[in-house]
Amino acid sequence: MLEIKNLSKTFNKGTLNEKPALCGIDLTLQDGDFVSVIGGNGAGKSTLLNAIAGVWQPDSGSIKLDGNELIGVPEHKRAKFLGRVFQDPMMGTAPDMMIEENLAIAHRRGSKRGLKWMMAPGEREDYKELLKTLGLGLEDRIFAKTRLLSGGQRQALTLLMAAMKMPKLLLLDEHTAALDPQTAAKVLSITEELIEENSLTSLMVTHNMKNAIRCGNRLIMMHEGRIILDIKGEEKKSLKVEDLLKRFADASGESFSDDRALLA
Repeated sequence: MLEIKNLSKTFNKGTLNEKPALCGIDLTLQDGDFVSVIGGNGAGKSTLLNAIAGVWQPDSGSIKLDGNELIGVPEHKRAKFLGRVFQDPMMGTAPDMMIEENLAIAHRRGSKRGLKWMMAPGEREDYKELLKTLGLGLEDRIFAKTRLLSGGQRQALTLLMAAMKMPKLLLLDEHTAALDPQTAAKVLSITEELIEENSLTSLMVTHNMKNAIRCGNRLIMMHEGRIILDIKGEEKKSLKVEDLLKRFADASGESFSDDRALLA
């Protein structure tokens, strides 16, 4: 489904602030893979997701989704087949629009739009049924402005919107990091259910090692712009945090030092 070859990106090239962010990344995802991506600060996790989403163009390399080259395709055109949830719950919804209006926009993603605003007969009931799957009671607040929702509710709604059109690839960029532990656990549970029920191919960046081990069928660990570990199958199922830290040290030659990840 996703094939990345020799992907490289250096920021501020030729200046004192030159920073290699991705260094010849090779990565292939099969249809239905749910991959957790973990690493310390500056490892290149979010940079990799931004490259796939088209936030910026890489210096070299190839990104193919379902056999189609994405390099050179503008970010807004990639939205037709990519879903994305950001770390900040405020980024995924239009705050001054109602829940149903946000869902309607998501439903029309990738389609031609005119100036006329109209909801098809039965569309509102369809949205209510979708909202019921979240188990948050939002189906009874469909006319509420999304700015009135809690961070967890907005993030759950954003997840639903991102998965609504069955994207070829779902990108999750630390989407539970800004939430309190209880809310984060709820949103993560909703994430797993949505991905499993819809067989979505997904990349989830996280700082939480336990979540990285628990979620999905595959775990990759990044360090200084490279993938240094790729763990899958039965090997991943039996993995523990202590094992992951040891394998990181063996692969990188240094100890893992990201306090945020260790505390999580």
